[in-house]
Amino acid sequence: MLTKEEKKQAVALGEEIIGKSKNILFADFTSVPTAEVRKLRILMRETGGTFTVIKKRLLRIALKNKGIDFDPSAQFKQQAGMIASPLEIFEVAGKINALVKEIAKAKKELKILGGVDLVTKNEITAAEFVAIAKLPSRETLLTQIAFMLTMPVKKVMVALNERAKQTN
Repeated sequence: MLTKEEKKQAVALGEEIIGKSKNILFADFTSVPTAEVRKLRILMRETGGTFTVIKKRLLRIALKNKGIDFDPSAQFKQQAGMIASPLEIFEVAGKINALVKEIAKAKKELKILGGVDLVTKNEITAAEFVAIAKLPSRETLLTQIAFMLTMPVKKVMVALNERAKQTN
């Protein structure tokens, strides 16, 4: 049982993390070994984020204090750790999802339950997270767009070359 002072510190920690983040996700880590949780913490540290465990009731207070109407206690029945990131969700979702898959190979389940986009104050469902995680990177998308834009020019060039060969 936490003392009143420890609860205040947990709420303050939650507010601090939320204040530095653009989004938070919640993960069920109950069946995950400590070594795998450590990998998640390291991954989040590398991206400037954190993985923290705060009681859902206290986290609800921290969210409310920051003006976000989201109740983790009502949303998630199981124990949930908070993944917070100062980056946009699409920048970290692929890396987190890759780690989830790696842990799944070891027959353990780190499950992303959902989250909140703190900028727009919209809820992120688990299905939306998976969809975002499967998107290609920004660089890949830009490459694909550049390829699509140059393709008509290449087709015209091929047609002109073929026409030139026929006339010779």
